[in-house]
Amino acid sequence: MATAFWRDVERELAGQPAHVLRGAMPPWAACARPAQLPPPGDWRQWLLVGGRGSGKTRAGAEWVRAMALGEAPIGACVHGRIALVAETLGDAREVMVEGESGLRALDYETRPVFEASRRRLVFANGAVAQVFSSEDPDALRGYQFDAAWGDELAKWTYGEDCFDNLQLALRLGANPRMVLTTTPRAVPILKRLMGEAGTAVTRMRTAENAGNLADGFVAAMDARYGGSRLARQELDGEMIEAREDALFDRVAIDRLRVRAAPALNRIVVAIDPPASSGRASDACGIVAAGLAGDGTIYVLADRSRRGLKPPEWAGAAVGLFRELEADRIVAEVNQGGEMVEAVLRAVAPDVPVSSVRATRGKWVRAEPVAALYEQGRVRHAGSFAELEDELCDFGTDGLSNGRSPDRLDAMVWAVTALSQPRSEPRIRRL
Repeated sequence: MATAFWRDVERELAGQPAHVLRGAMPPWAACARPAQLPPPGDWRQWLLVGGRGSGKTRAGAEWVRAMALGEAPIGACVHGRIALVAETLGDAREVMVEGESGLRALDYETRPVFEASRRRLVFANGAVAQVFSSEDPDALRGYQFDAAWGDELAKWTYGEDCFDNLQLALRLGANPRMVLTTTPRAVPILKRLMGEAGTAVTRMRTAENAGNLADGFVAAMDARYGGSRLARQELDGEMIEAREDALFDRVAIDRLRVRAAPALNRIVVAIDPPASSGRASDACGIVAAGLAGDGTIYVLADRSRRGLKPPEWAGAAVGLFRELEADRIVAEVNQGGEMVEAVLRAVAPDVPVSSVRATRGKWVRAEPVAALYEQGRVRHAGSFAELEDELCDFGTDGLSNGRSPDRLDAMVWAVTALSQPRSEPRIRRL
């Protein structure tokens, strides 16, 4: 009976003109949860730290909308120059601008127009929100803003540089401010900001937004991950510090990070294939690394994915091999034996392939590679958030969520292949 009633309501609402629906909807400040509204005080940046699906994106978008249109109580006056920063330009458009909780999905008399060629969102009153990527911090130079929204700060490729350039550009108006929405990771930029006097921190849990999520989602996630480090971080929005027994150090990785690798003498693509290809199966680890002339190894790419069938992961590895003009593919064959090399040969018969077999445990194999990291002989050319999460969550008992560290395994094989001396042919005189 109740279901039929709500169907009638939905049918009636669907037939109403837009201006009637707008008039019937309460303003954001009346229907938002307290955590989704700006906190009081003289803060420079508002840091919204929450679990996945907790309503962070909607809160960030509503704040920008109110600032652009000068709508009280959030926006006391019109802010005409706003910066939007995401991990990539694609993320900025698909999540912050066009997403289900993004700026264009909100309620307007006249919806803002996204000008893709100029990477900007133009509001009806002339306010402009300019889009930027954390992959290119220098793109912020020359601009100036009176407000900014940064999404998924903990995943920004060059977090410190991008944040610094954004701060320097935030110099218009009487009180320029920014909102930063993110799921927490124990990265240096996030930890530093949370302790600064000019930062207001709001925490949000996924369960608090259950009414706007699919039925049973919160219960299913709690049943699967409840009590784990993954649940505390991704659902409860807790900042999980590095494990005491972690083999790799996040601060050291971040300190040695570079934007681009120098000229490389050798490049390899390493594969850690899964035993099966179902959705619940392990990921296929696909990581590329290169060796510079001074002996430093640079991690270049992480194309690991879950749910790939053998021809698909082979195609992904070969595609990365050709993209980077690599010298060799290194493939672990413990799971598939000769089948692994046969699948690669079927996709690309001409690609050089070396098979490797694990005879020792993951921790023992990873220890020499971790030593190279400590010596500064391995650097990341770019940011690889999921790979780095695995590295810094890998302890003596594996990952805290119980999954296989497939990205780590692939990285270990790649670095090991590049760190071993190559045997050169010798000429003997008779």
